[in-house]
Amino acid sequence: MMWSVAIVADGDRVLTREEVVELADAVASSGGIASGIGTTSYGAQLLVAADTGEEAVALASAEFLDAAARAGLPSWPIASAQAISEEQDAWGGVEQ
Repeated sequence: MMWSVAIVADGDRVLTREEVVELADAVASSGGIASGIGTTSYGAQLLVAADTGEEAVALASAEFLDAAARAGLPSWPIASAQAISEEQDAWGGVEQ
């Protein structure tokens, strides 16, 4: 099953447009998008194949941390990670 996983890492300084663009480039191969310009956090939404939400979060978190490193971002801790399956998305976030 495909999952959309939203992940955010919080830090201690404001990120530039260029830094977030680098992250966007790094997550693009995972069907990802990035956010965080002008904030003290950076985030991404990634698509992963997994059997469970927990597995999806684990896979996406590893990809997120790798992408952040490739983008040259600071290694801030993950503050939140949420997964939603294709099925949940089709039902407005509620699994049927």
